[in-house]
Amino acid sequence: ILVYPRVLQNLFPLTGVCRSPLGMSRGQILDEDISASSQWSDSTAAKYGRLDCEEGDGAWCPEIAGEPENMNEFLQIDLRSLHFITLVGTQGRHAGGIGNEFAQTYKIKYSRDGSRWISWRNRQGKEVIEGNRNAYDIVLKDLEPPIIARFVRFMPVIDHSMNVCMRVELYGCEWLDGLVSYNSPLGQQMTLNGHHIYLNDSVYDGAMGYSMTEGLGQLTDGMCGLDDFTHSHVYNVWPGYDYVGWTNESFLSGYVEIMFEFDRTRNFTTMKVHCNNMFSRRVKTFQKVVCYFRSELDWEATPISFSPVMDDVNPSARFVTVSLYNHMASAIKCQYYFSDIWMMFSEITFQSDTAMYNTTLAPPKTGPPIRDDPTHKVDDSNTRILIGCLVAIIFILVVIIVIILWRQVWQKMLEKVSRRMLDDELTASLSIQSETFTYNNNNSPSSVSSEQESNSTYERIFPLGPDYQEPSRLVRKLPEFSQTSEDTGEFQNVQEGVPHYAEADIVNLQGVTGGNTYAVPALTMDLLSGKDVAVEEFPRKLLTFKEKLGEGQFGEVHLCEAEGMQDFMDEDFSFDVIENQTVLVAVKMLRADANKNARNDFLKEIKIMSRLKGPNIIRLLAVCMSSDPLCMITEYMENGDLNQFLSRHEPEGMIALLSNAPTVSYSNLHHMASQIASGMKYLSSLNFVHRDLATRNCLVGKNYTIKIADFGMSRNLYSGDYYRIQGRAVLPIRWMSWESILLGKFTTSSDVWAFGVTLWEMLTFCKEQPYSQLSDEQVIENTGEFFRDQRRQIYLPQPPMCPDPVYKLMLSCWNRNTKERPSFQEIHQTLLDCKP
Repeated sequence: ILVYPRVLQNLFPLTGVCRSPLGMSRGQILDEDISASSQWSDSTAAKYGRLDCEEGDGAWCPEIAGEPENMNEFLQIDLRSLHFITLVGTQGRHAGGIGNEFAQTYKIKYSRDGSRWISWRNRQGKEVIEGNRNAYDIVLKDLEPPIIARFVRFMPVIDHSMNVCMRVELYGCEWLDGLVSYNSPLGQQMTLNGHHIYLNDSVYDGAMGYSMTEGLGQLTDGMCGLDDFTHSHVYNVWPGYDYVGWTNESFLSGYVEIMFEFDRTRNFTTMKVHCNNMFSRRVKTFQKVVCYFRSELDWEATPISFSPVMDDVNPSARFVTVSLYNHMASAIKCQYYFSDIWMMFSEITFQSDTAMYNTTLAPPKTGPPIRDDPTHKVDDSNTRILIGCLVAIIFILVVIIVIILWRQVWQKMLEKVSRRMLDDELTASLSIQSETFTYNNNNSPSSVSSEQESNSTYERIFPLGPDYQEPSRLVRKLPEFSQTSEDTGEFQNVQEGVPHYAEADIVNLQGVTGGNTYAVPALTMDLLSGKDVAVEEFPRKLLTFKEKLGEGQFGEVHLCEAEGMQDFMDEDFSFDVIENQTVLVAVKMLRADANKNARNDFLKEIKIMSRLKGPNIIRLLAVCMSSDPLCMITEYMENGDLNQFLSRHEPEGMIALLSNAPTVSYSNLHHMASQIASGMKYLSSLNFVHRDLATRNCLVGKNYTIKIADFGMSRNLYSGDYYRIQGRAVLPIRWMSWESILLGKFTTSSDVWAFGVTLWEMLTFCKEQPYSQLSDEQVIENTGEFFRDQRRQIYLPQPPMCPDPVYKLMLSCWNRNTKERPSFQEIHQTLLDCKP
């Protein structure tokens, strides 16, 4: 299993994983947590009903035999918290050969709150469980479906032909979701090819009328449905059994609302919903989900909303992961919007931590009392002594705190001054008196000042001071760094020929179409500008629109099919497709209303892209320049971007095996990471700086082939990965180095930082954003800690499946000193050396 056991349980409490004894036989369950309706004698009391134990007279025996139609004798176990129970074991009274009493059959009742008791039934509706045939053998029975409960009662069925005694054990694991009930509309019936498909929640243990209320059922039974909803894991059940499904014809609002109640206030991170996606039967995952949170008595006014990527290619059922952004709540109400006629769920699980201020389980409304540790009365004299001691301790602590504050007052004052100076530097736009390239009508470069550019769409803004300063001068204003900058020259201007982008042309990150434009040294652009673009004109009529991938202020990116593209390939490059077969391409299109500056930048991007011919870099294939709109045609990989590719997969292991999820092995992850390093090594050899390296900008082809692209920023899907500065510029701050955010420096070293974050994304299977526990503002504050270098900066944690050498490589990529970060050549070699 490639994830920690507690994480595995919290993600998905599978019946195949939660099968550990809960403590009857080993004594973890205390005597005071075992009770019974009656006992035949003190030596056959409830506490002796432990499996495989011979204490007392060797078992629990009730006083009066119960009638089959009047089940009122029981042995009750209090687990003190909710548990996911998958298996039960029973045994009779042997007592070293003296006893011969056992229960041939029995029933089970369970409760989550101690007041409402539920009779367990198997998936065919049968209540009676086959028990023992002798007094000494242990008989284990799977609970299908499993139960979620705190209290469990074993109720022997007796026909007066013999006396009964029982020893029992429960098997399972702690129910970390904390979910105690969900309320939802009843599942519905589908007619398919003349056959009925029943999509009801057949094991729901709450009230079932017009809707299902105050219970749990198939959405929490630990069993994921198959890709084909007409088949089931369970033998001898009806079609559709694994799923609860609804048709949009019954919901005028366009959504199904499900409310989830929890045992206490919790801190929620994610919700995983297992959905069917058999689109050929008009079944799809939900189009959007809107979730409301209730922490105390009132619902929060502002919900969260999430829209997964629709998949019309792969019909496999899949988990959709919804981030809940650490909301505190004791109840969640989610509205799942239809994207087709039918919507079907088989499992819904939550990841959460218990709120720190509420750590005790609420007592039941009625029924058996919840036993806490006994308390003793303390006399008044002891109370007075205790209060006096507490007052003295508090006084001493106050004195210590005052002394500590007094000793640190000057250091705190200096720190506040330096922080204020830095904050002042991080509040206004940056005006640069440097030259930038535009292109006149004959495409020859000319220089314009940044003041002239400021009136264009590409206005230069960055959150530094109102007047541009070299980073070294900015740093000298901070007392704790004045010595470093003068002595080491770490923040001095970079050497000639090294790509240093302190001009802070950050809006240009968006490019014309919203995608990234590679940062290129002025010297390199001089060389490129004198050459013709060696890319052929492609007939527009051979392009067939498939999907809009994204858009920017002056352009769009479309996914298209291209006919006859093989005729436009260089000799050193070709697609792995049959001749005359259409291929997928990405088409960057400049809108006809784009201004002159945008048009010039588009031509510049074509010049740059035409020179990139690395095996792991997306290639420019052709252009459409004869008429508006201007277009450039680039490769597109059949499996889409790496972020979505990995988020649809799971690491190899038990969770993927039991949930039937597609997997990616660690060796394949390593292979893909090596290709990204190889592509970045190629770019850095040309002194090109990518500036937006992330999994969203890596495309996946056959056999886990990776090519680095540049239009991730244009996609609405990834708008949450970018932070908007002053309402205009957007920055991928969670992937950016501290010097890029604070000083506007973009170099190969800052790309190395982003590579470390990209590698972290891959090893977490893109299940969460980097620094997901931090807000955007806190991420920026964390870069300030890197700047001050007082060992208070926060690093991304080591993913569960990440080997130590690989995490060490990540940390080296995030070294504060840019000169101590590895080069891409070193990174590529390191990955080759530690190949699994």
